[in-house]
Amino acid sequence: MLSAVWLIPALPLAGFLILLFWGRKLGEPGAGWLATSMVAGSFLAGLVTFAGLLGQDEHHRQFVFTLFEWLPSGGLSVDMGLLVDPLSITMVLFVTGVGSLIHLYSIGYMHGDPRFHTFFLYLNLFAFSMLMLVLGDNLLVTFLGWEGVGACSYFLVSFWFERRSAAVAGKKAFVTNRVGDLGFMVAMFLTFASLGTLSYAGEGGVLENVASLSGTTALAIALLLFVGAAGKSAQLPLYVWLPDAMEGPTPVSALIHAATMVTAGVYLMVRMNPLLDVAHGALTVIAVVGAATALFAATCAVAQRDIKRVLAYSTVSQLGYMFLAVGVGAYVAAIFHMITHAFFKALLFLGAGSVIHGMHDEQDMRRMGALRKLMPVTAATFIVGWLAIAGVPPFSGFWSKDEILAAAWDSSPVLWAVGVVTALLTAYYMSRQVFLVFYGEARWSEAARGRSAEGALTTPDHEPAAAGHAPSTPHESPGLMTGPLVVLAVLAAVGGVLNLPGVFTLEHFLEPVFEDRLHELSIGTGIQLTLAAVTAVGAAMGILVARAIYLRGAAPAERFEPELLRRAWRYDEALAGFFGGPARAFANFTSRVLDGRAIDGAVNGVAGLVRASGSRLRVVQTGYVRNYALGLAAGAVALLGFFLLRTGLV
Repeated sequence: MLSAVWLIPALPLAGFLILLFWGRKLGEPGAGWLATSMVAGSFLAGLVTFAGLLGQDEHHRQFVFTLFEWLPSGGLSVDMGLLVDPLSITMVLFVTGVGSLIHLYSIGYMHGDPRFHTFFLYLNLFAFSMLMLVLGDNLLVTFLGWEGVGACSYFLVSFWFERRSAAVAGKKAFVTNRVGDLGFMVAMFLTFASLGTLSYAGEGGVLENVASLSGTTALAIALLLFVGAAGKSAQLPLYVWLPDAMEGPTPVSALIHAATMVTAGVYLMVRMNPLLDVAHGALTVIAVVGAATALFAATCAVAQRDIKRVLAYSTVSQLGYMFLAVGVGAYVAAIFHMITHAFFKALLFLGAGSVIHGMHDEQDMRRMGALRKLMPVTAATFIVGWLAIAGVPPFSGFWSKDEILAAAWDSSPVLWAVGVVTALLTAYYMSRQVFLVFYGEARWSEAARGRSAEGALTTPDHEPAAAGHAPSTPHESPGLMTGPLVVLAVLAAVGGVLNLPGVFTLEHFLEPVFEDRLHELSIGTGIQLTLAAVTAVGAAMGILVARAIYLRGAAPAERFEPELLRRAWRYDEALAGFFGGPARAFANFTSRVLDGRAIDGAVNGVAGLVRASGSRLRVVQTGYVRNYALGLAAGAVALLGFFLLRTGLV
C-alpha cells in the first residue's frame, strides 16, 4: 500500500500533460472535470498510502520510494525519491483534499472563460509541484517543487493578464519569491558543504547529522532557510506579494492562501526541526518575526474594503501564528493550525468568490449588505468560517489557536500578549466583514448605486461598476460552487477533533517525526483553561465591538478605518519609493561606473591591448620568401651562438 505513493504526484502531472496537448479539444467543462478527477484520485492514493503507514509500527513509519537516480555528480548524488512519513502524508491529505474541492468549485466559477482549459492546466501543475515539495526525500527535490509552485503562482495570479494590475501582481509575486529562494539555495549549498548530503532520512541524512554541525553553521543554515520560508509564506518583510495576489481568480486565492503555496514555508521549518533545535537563536528570530507579522497584518485587515483583500491580510496574520508556534517549539500546534486554517480559509475565500459571483463581480464590501436572505447557503457557510477563524469554541480555529497561545505563554508572556491582541483583532475584522456583507442595509440597491455614481462610495482601489445603472439582484451560486462550501463548512466546524485527547490524535500520529522534540507545556491545567477563557473572551469582545460599530452605528465607521491602515502602514509605498528612488539611482551608478567603466573598461582594455599588439606584429608578415629565409638564417646563427656559449667553446 505504501508503494501507491508514486500515484500521488503522478496523477496531477498526468492531468497537466493531457490538458497541455488535448485541453483545447476537451474544452468546457471536460477539462475541468479531468483536472478535478486527477486531484481527487491523488487524494484517494494518499488515503491508501496513509492506511499503509498506519499498518506499520508507529516508530518505523518512514518509507522512501526511489523513482530513479537523478543527479550523480562527483560527491553529490541525488535521487528522485519520495519520503512517506506522518508529516508528509498529513500534508498530502489536506493539500489534495482541499485542492480537489477547489478544483470542483472552479468548474462553476470559471464558466464561460475563454481560457478555461488553460486555467485547469495551471491548477494541475500547481498541485503536482506542491506534492513534490512535501513528498521530496531531499532538499533538492523539495526545491524543485518549491520553484514549481512559485512559477505556477505567477501563471495563476496574472491569469487575467489583460488587466495591468493582474500582470503587475504576478510579476511582484514572482520577484519577491526569488528573494526568498536565494536564501533556500545558499542554505542547500552550505548544507552539502557541511554534511555532504541533501537527503532528509537515513543514518547519513541531514536530519540525523545536524548535531555534528557547529553552532554558527547550524544557525546560518536555519536562518537562510527561514529567509526562503518568509518569502514563500509571506512573512515580514517579504509579505508584500500576497495581498496583491488577489488579482487572480478567486479559486487561485483559495489554493494559494489555504492549501498549497503559503504553507510551504511552515512545512520546511517543521521538516527541519532537528536543525532548529541545534540553532536555538533561529527559534527566537522565527517567533519574533511570526508574532510581529501576525499583529501587523491584523491591523491592516481592519480597514480593508475589498472582500478578498481582508482575507489576504488575514492569511498573512494566520501564517504569522504558525511561525510563532514554530519559534516556541510547538511544531504539532503549527501543523494543527495549518490544517484547520486550510479548512476555514479555503471556505472563506470560496465563499467570497460566491459573493463576488452573485454580486456580478463587485468586490467592495461597502456596496453589499443584507445578502444572507438572497444567498443563504453562501451566508451560512461563510458564517461558519468566520466563527472558526475568530476562535469561537467549539469551532476548529479555537482549538488550534489555543494550543499556539498556550505554548507562547509557556515561552514568553510578551509573545502570548501579542497573540491575544491579534486574536481580538481577527475576531473584530472578520465580524466587520460578515456584518458588512451579509447583514445591515442592502447597499447594492439602485439608490445606493446612484450615490456611488456621485462618488460617495468610490474607492481608489476600484472603479464604480456600472455607476448610475441599476444593479442586478444578487443571486445564489450554482451547486458546483456551493457544494464544496458545505463540505468545507463541516470540516471547519469539527476539524478541532483532530488533536483533542483521545485514542488517535494528530500529536500522537506526528510523534515519530519529532521524537523527543515534542513541546511539553510546563504550565498546569488550570492556567491552560484560564488562557483559553481569555482567548474566548477576547474573541467575544472583538465580535461585540464590530457589531456595535457596523450594525448598531454606535460610532462612525470611518474612525475605525484609518487611511494609514488601509494602505498597510504605507509599507508598500515605502518599498516602491526606495526601489524607484535610491535603489534605482544606485543601480544606475553601479551600471555606469562599475559595469560601464571598471568591468567593461577592463575587458575593452585587454581587447585593445591585444589588437594593438597584433597590429605591430603584423608588419613582420611581409609575404616575401626572401625575408622569411633571412629570418630562418638569423635564427640558426643565433641558436649556434647560444650553444657555443653554453658549451664554453667560445
